[in-house]
Amino acid sequence: MTTGPRLRATLLGAVAASSLVAALLTGAAPAQAAASGPCDIYAAGGTPCVAAHSTTRALFGSYSGPLYQVRRASDNTTRDVGVLTAGGVADATTQDSFCAGTSCLITIIYDQTSRNNRLTQAPPGGFRGPAAGGYDNLANATSAPISVGGHKAYGVFVAPGTGYRNNNTNGVATGDRPEGMYAILDGTHYNNGCCFDYGNAETNSRDNGNGTMETIYFGNNTIWGSGAGNGPWIMADLENGLFSGVNQRNNAGDPSISHRFLTAIVKGEPNHWSIRGGNAQSGGLSTFYNGVRPNVPGYNPMKKEGAIILGIGGDNSISGAGTFYEGVMTSGYPSDATENAVQANITAAGYTTTVTGGGPVLNPGTSVSLRATTACCTTRYISHSGSTVNTAVVSSSSSSTTKANASWIVRAGLANNACVSFESRNTAGNYLRHQNYQLYLNANDGSSLFAQDATFCPQAGRNGQGNSFASVNFPDRFIRHYTNLVYTASNGGTNAFDSATAWANDVSWIAGTAWTP
Repeated sequence: MTTGPRLRATLLGAVAASSLVAALLTGAAPAQAAASGPCDIYAAGGTPCVAAHSTTRALFGSYSGPLYQVRRASDNTTRDVGVLTAGGVADATTQDSFCAGTSCLITIIYDQTSRNNRLTQAPPGGFRGPAAGGYDNLANATSAPISVGGHKAYGVFVAPGTGYRNNNTNGVATGDRPEGMYAILDGTHYNNGCCFDYGNAETNSRDNGNGTMETIYFGNNTIWGSGAGNGPWIMADLENGLFSGVNQRNNAGDPSISHRFLTAIVKGEPNHWSIRGGNAQSGGLSTFYNGVRPNVPGYNPMKKEGAIILGIGGDNSISGAGTFYEGVMTSGYPSDATENAVQANITAAGYTTTVTGGGPVLNPGTSVSLRATTACCTTRYISHSGSTVNTAVVSSSSSSTTKANASWIVRAGLANNACVSFESRNTAGNYLRHQNYQLYLNANDGSSLFAQDATFCPQAGRNGQGNSFASVNFPDRFIRHYTNLVYTASNGGTNAFDSATAWANDVSWIAGTAWTP
């Protein structure tokens, strides 16, 4: 019998998982064999995955199919991105090569189980999205660069208006049937919008009443519920309520949690549910709630409908923000021991923020210069004169002031630690930031807007040299020099500085050693 890659991966993964069963039955976290992935561990615990989504790695030990699909702007063609080896991490070079010189969007996040519960562009529902026909935006494929197991990978960067969905799933829990789910998220990228969710939602993209959803929520929205401190919190979106425990509003047992890589878990069965979480880079899981359903009518029994959403609310509410790396949904209520074993697998995967982006590693604290690569301008560097950011010719014979103006301290991105911000070396506390698409040097005022405007995500240089830097809040715009000034520019547009002519060259920069005064 001929089998497809997902079915082969599922069958082989089940065989690999059998060696884990004994350890799980004793409540111990088994040693992580190279051939086991999170879904092998769930299968061994009797709660198999019915959906497995990731843009960063395989979630079955033998999975060798595609992780996600990208579409490039230059010709609207698509390309699947798979893994380097069976059971391994994403082959990011496929994306980098395919998207070189243009921008790409993530069009499909494949389901690694045999059930084909893939995620695609979310349709309109109770709310309309900003894309054509009321659909939600698709995520820019290069906005969340990270490293997994020492290899470059990309997450799914969800800006408000971005969303993925599948309203016609196979095997996902409905009614009051038990299920579990986890997601690996960026614990530093969130907002108070409704709602950055992953999990089980309505099949018509509308609010169908209390108990028609069961998803992981991450953010600091306080309209419906909250935990201890100021957030963000892992909560459950159960429709018409974000719940942190049994009470409708505040539950002090649900702590604020903001690990750079965050494991978030929600699971539910008849009149019983739980929230768990931890650091996806090290350590174990903590249980933040474990008890009966909320003490509000409509949530016992549950009325789950079985759609899957990512980045949005069940009614397609689209104001949430976050970054997703991997997640699964299970059939059955997983034991804590099974989840503890999954957490051990996650921490062993090696999530980090160290990304080369095709050029030198831009480590926070390093001082750098940023040199243009366009043939006309290879002696020019990003510099500043007061608050004006320009490109200036700099050489070893330049004045101390000229050299200092063209030197920058790399900082962890103010709005996203996976990206970077550039602080002036000679004007402490002042950063490169864009305003009306032009770059300026301004003092950090501590606002969320400033943090977004001053954060840029490094990628492989669009012309094959050095790095290109995408704006975190306008991910289709890159730092570009134009007539010796500096902008965030798209590849074609109504502004003169968006000209497609020489765009790939103008947005590519060599990050070198900072100038010595």
